[in-house]
Amino acid sequence: MDQMIEFVTNHYFLSGIFVALVVAIIYTTLASQLSSLKELSTHEATLLMNREDAYVLDIRTAAEFKKGHILGSQQIKAELVTKADFSSLEKQKTKPIIVVCAMGMTAKRTASQMQKAGFENVSVLKGGINAWQGAGLPINK
Repeated sequence: MDQMIEFVTNHYFLSGIFVALVVAIIYTTLASQLSSLKELSTHEATLLMNREDAYVLDIRTAAEFKKGHILGSQQIKAELVTKADFSSLEKQKTKPIIVVCAMGMTAKRTASQMQKAGFENVSVLKGGINAWQGAGLPINK
């Protein structure tokens, strides 16, 4: 214990970074646990697509979408996502929707915007298309 106190008093900067990292990890863990937004694994997403005919919404750019996308997924223009204009998806409002991006980060923002717009069952593919490909699941080119 004395060595830890000595280290902290001699290395304020390193100790501060350590504390900041611990706080950041706790915050992100709690935020994801308390969020109403569901993050699906590739297995859970596959089950949702097969059992409940989930609508897969790909928010990546058109060029990325053409390189490879999940079978049956639909791409939405970036301008519509930026404006939170989901009027083209009104028919899908009651269906389960899985939002997909490259790594799963930008999809969270889009999914929460969709929830605010009245979409009932919106989820995010955890890890995005990279996780999908990493799991060896089929991609349509």
